[in-house]
Amino acid sequence: MKDLFTPYELNNLKLKNRVVMPPMCQYSVSKKDGIANDWHYMHYVSRAVGGAGLIIIEMTDVEPDGRISDYDLGIWSDEHIPALARIVDACHSYGAKVGIQIAHAGRKAEDAAVPVAPSAIPFNAESKTPKELTTEEVKQMVEKFRMGVKRAVKAGFDVIELHGAHGYLIHQFQSPLTNRRTDEYGQELTLFGKEVIQAAKSEMPEGMPLIMRISAKEYVEGGYGINESLAFSKVYQEAGVDIFHISAGGEGPIAAAGQPGTHAGYQVPLAREIKHGLNVPVIAVGRLDEPVLANAVIGNEDADLVAVGRGMLRNPYWTLEAATQLNKETDIPKQYRFGFPSSKK
Repeated sequence: MKDLFTPYELNNLKLKNRVVMPPMCQYSVSKKDGIANDWHYMHYVSRAVGGAGLIIIEMTDVEPDGRISDYDLGIWSDEHIPALARIVDACHSYGAKVGIQIAHAGRKAEDAAVPVAPSAIPFNAESKTPKELTTEEVKQMVEKFRMGVKRAVKAGFDVIELHGAHGYLIHQFQSPLTNRRTDEYGQELTLFGKEVIQAAKSEMPEGMPLIMRISAKEYVEGGYGINESLAFSKVYQEAGVDIFHISAGGEGPIAAAGQPGTHAGYQVPLAREIKHGLNVPVIAVGRLDEPVLANAVIGNEDADLVAVGRGMLRNPYWTLEAATQLNKETDIPKQYRFGFPSSKK
């Protein structure tokens, strides 16, 4: 039976376990230039030391005005490559594989003077009204994603993730709540996402998997649900997505009335539906910080990989602790072995 510490392999990606550190924005760029600094290095490399199988670098944006804030990472310039490559190389030295989440915040770019979006609909009453992208600007945006992926490949990442969730630009195009266009990108809501996927794959080496993070359910009135997300995920799968990272929400306030985020494993049923509905590998995420629960998600074949967010923010060595609790074998840095039961390596 598979468990959290069973190795995982897909194409050229080989992971020592099924623990994923999901992308979590640090808002810590010091000079607003989008370049990773010592905080990012320490943050990610410590999780590699801590045993995670796959580390996905936080939302990294394809243009300056595509960031949630001016303190987010960027990948719109070759100047961003060396600092990212330094992180990748160090994580590799501790046995972790590394991905990066390529994104654009769209109408949720808080520090942009004029954010852009599929349609001129603000996120909420306090948000700026975005400029509707022209058809030509949408095509230029696809090219910006392509160039971002090209730079990520040059930096040495093992896997690429496209951010199609949480109300950011790709999500905005695929949702009827935020896409009211009349051109080809409004007539076919998945067209932008599909073209970004195809552009990404054109820059990725043969055998490198492409992950796409999706919101499988929108917790707002009139929002889509699992049937719609199964349909658009099928389109994305055919366009080249190899793994889906299953989250939810993002197009409105996540409130207790909709029940998201209020109990452990609340998004696992969505991951299971996508995995079995499309026969595709998935990453489950969402309050899976307890090792027994995370292990059960794998053992029950609800997902192929488990992302642990808050748990890893609290403890860089979450994976080593999970192995101890579950009585599983894993590599422990020799400097730390005295802190773990003698039966473990």
